[in-house]
Amino acid sequence: MASQEEQLEEWCRKLLTAFGLEGTGVDVSAVLQLASDAAHSVVRPAAPLTTFVAGFAAGLAAGSGQAGDTAAMNAAMGVAARECKTYAETGDVNDH
Repeated sequence: MASQEEQLEEWCRKLLTAFGLEGTGVDVSAVLQLASDAAHSVVRPAAPLTTFVAGFAAGLAAGSGQAGDTAAMNAAMGVAARECKTYAETGDVNDH
């Protein structure tokens, strides 16, 4: 039986293929860490919401030519991680 990490990597490849994004690099560990940060900094349901919004932002940036795929993903995940940290420190969604 495949390990959880192997299953996630395979699932990611299947999703990328389904969306026509074969060959796109996804740092599964970084995505999971961002989800963990959101879940523990805000509330548990913030994990999928945070990763979705970060992915959406990355897609918009890459699609508009503002940044390459990797740079867009790294930047979006960085912003989301920063917001999680700020929320954890202040407990205020409006604090920047």
